Amino acid sequence: MTKLLTIQIPEDLEQQLILRAAQLNIPVETLILETLVQLVQQPDPDDTPKEVVLASLHRALEDAQVGRVYPIEELWDGIDD
Repeated sequence: MTKLLTIQIPEDLEQQLILRAAQLNIPVETLILETLVQLVQQPDPDDTPKEVVLASLHRALEDAQVGRVYPIEELWDGIDD
């Protein structure tokens, strides 16, 4: 199912889109749609994969179990260096 979407864009952006679509030999609508799809499907660079988080928690638990811990007041030492 497709929906009609109307947007207002500045004239300079419209000209850029028209030029780029002509370079790619595709309709402007296709260029916009494909660009939106790519943008939505990109993973968020700020999202840490679950496996990385779990591995970090596992290491932290192992460190705590063997006594590799630091007093809370030392955790911030050197952070401003």
